[in-house]
Amino acid sequence: MRPRTIWLMAISVGVIVANIYYAQPLLADIARDLHFSVVTAGLVAMLCQIGTVAGMLLFVPLGDTHERRGLIVKLILGAAVSLIAFAIAPNVTCLAVAALAVGLFAATVHVIVPYAAHLAPDDQRGRVLGFVFSGLLMGILLARTFSGFVGAQFGWRSVFWTGAVAMLVLAALIRWQLPKSDSELQLTWRELVGSSWILVRDHAALRESALAGALGFAAFSAFWTTLVFRLGAPPFHYGSRVAGLFGLVGAAGALGAPIVGHLADRRGPRDTVMVALAVGAMSFLVMGFWGSSLAGLIVGVILLDLGVQSAHVSNQTRIYAIDPAARSRLNMVYMVCYFSGGALGSYAGAHAWQLLGWRGVCGFGAVALGAGALLFTRGRLPQPR
Repeated sequence: MRPRTIWLMAISVGVIVANIYYAQPLLADIARDLHFSVVTAGLVAMLCQIGTVAGMLLFVPLGDTHERRGLIVKLILGAAVSLIAFAIAPNVTCLAVAALAVGLFAATVHVIVPYAAHLAPDDQRGRVLGFVFSGLLMGILLARTFSGFVGAQFGWRSVFWTGAVAMLVLAALIRWQLPKSDSELQLTWRELVGSSWILVRDHAALRESALAGALGFAAFSAFWTTLVFRLGAPPFHYGSRVAGLFGLVGAAGALGAPIVGHLADRRGPRDTVMVALAVGAMSFLVMGFWGSSLAGLIVGVILLDLGVQSAHVSNQTRIYAIDPAARSRLNMVYMVCYFSGGALGSYAGAHAWQLLGWRGVCGFGAVALGAGALLFTRGRLPQPR
């Protein structure tokens, strides 16, 4: 697998997944412009992730039966159209529909990731996935930095116009640079989805990893959905620009992903997941007790992103070892659960903020990640390695 291919895949997943997260530092600005509440802002963030869940059900299984490069290019063009719709939305109803579409086509990421796993040699798969996931998390985090700065300077709509142009450029690069990848599997979409539930039934490792991933991403999404409101409240009084800067802080955690992937190759991914979720739970304790200072928030963000990213890489390394011929479907099951957790976390975080303030958000995150860690320490499901 050529380094150029790995780099392009890492950059691609980062640029595509960023589409879901551009809105988060801008939610306060968008809410003021279109006249809606904090809870409605949480709903918009949730709809992006619900759209991603729908996209994974519709598109990701096709990676096991379709030529992957052509499928990816078509989906990226759909992403460009959805971003334009978001940029021109005149009211909250149109914005909600566009948010759903943005999430739908952002599922393209989860066609690319199994493609990378397919191309990687067996003894390097964890390392390659770690590198690709570094691009993924960098996209998630730096999207906030980019949108916070551009939105503060040129208005929130300009962010989504820029994202649409980026999609068109990326579609051209993938069409010219990635190798074709035909599949010999001949199944209809209905048969693909039906066989996915057989994988869920037969593999406890898949069930365990999917539940742990959902809990981790629920906590992660609750934090990032409400951070802009926390920074806008006393004692900070900051705007979208500073909220975006926290993406740079969180990017420090993404740098650990290739190391974590290497450890998962050598020591097994299950123990890595347990430790990573515990680190994530600790981050919310730090932010709950010391979140009234920037230093406390910065330390918490680094720990949170390191923990959630490490758990995610290890979970994916684990599930891809189950059945090489079913990696797209395995990824679909895992990521449907993952983004379902994220969607619920976004909405629950907004409610926790409205009812209990910042400590309510931190309490929710700590409980979600702590429950995920207990799943592994107590062995509530069978513990295959």
